[in-house]
Amino acid sequence: MLAPQLLKDIKQTVTWALCEDLGATNKTELKNAQDITAELIPAENTAVANVISRDDCIICGVEWVNQVFQQLDAIYGFSGEQATKITWFVNDGQAVKANTTLFELSGNARLLLTGERTALNFLQSLSGTATITSEYVECLAGTDTKLLDTRKTVPGLRSAQKYAVTCGGGVNHRIGLFDAFLIKENHIAACGSITQAISTAKTNHPNKTVEVEVESVDELTQALNAQADIIMLDNFTPEMIEQAVSLRDSISQGKTKLEVSGNMTLATMENHAKAGVDFISVGALTKHIKAVDLSMRFV
Repeated sequence: MLAPQLLKDIKQTVTWALCEDLGATNKTELKNAQDITAELIPAENTAVANVISRDDCIICGVEWVNQVFQQLDAIYGFSGEQATKITWFVNDGQAVKANTTLFELSGNARLLLTGERTALNFLQSLSGTATITSEYVECLAGTDTKLLDTRKTVPGLRSAQKYAVTCGGGVNHRIGLFDAFLIKENHIAACGSITQAISTAKTNHPNKTVEVEVESVDELTQALNAQADIIMLDNFTPEMIEQAVSLRDSISQGKTKLEVSGNMTLATMENHAKAGVDFISVGALTKHIKAVDLSMRFV
């Protein structure tokens, strides 16, 4: 589900980012945009630069970096031997130590400087998401519980951040509002009941996963009896989670999957996983971004 959207989004988000940095409103205007600081350098000058990580991290964002310099080459008319050359020493999903050289750039000096910040913004942010995801995944080692992301993403970067989660070892929840149901409190109130909401969902889209969020053991029982595919336990205590697992096994014989959500931290999630839930979803993976520290230096 993610891959086709991702391929389109990489090009589009890179164009938007370049427009933002160069003061253009669309791709056509980029051809006449100016980096007034880079223009201090003679137009014919070439350079070689290395990009280094200053933090231990999980890498994510290779194709965004590539796309930045491909688009700039096209804008400024560099091709063939004049085109920017990128030599990568790492791959997406790879763990690296601080002070590792990630890639080398060579090409027109102005162009390298114009693309530097846009390229590093993508790489540092997506690597930050991949890195924190890997830390959460490590907490689940030895359990059968999978780590999920959420829709709490930076606008315009949904597919990019969800890809970063997979690079860190996590699993994507639904991509958007179109590929799976997530029935919450307001949906239930508007439909009249949990049972009615689930029944209508299965009738309208029988091939879509139906998940419902519950806030009490009573609501959990209703969702189990209505045969929800997944039930999200919102802010359940550890004792309530153990009771939920027991009820699930009794009523649905384990067919219904259980997801825990709400204020998950590295310190608390291990105990939730040991209770026997199938998924733990963490909004912080994509909304609380701590970018990796990167730097580019001319050789």
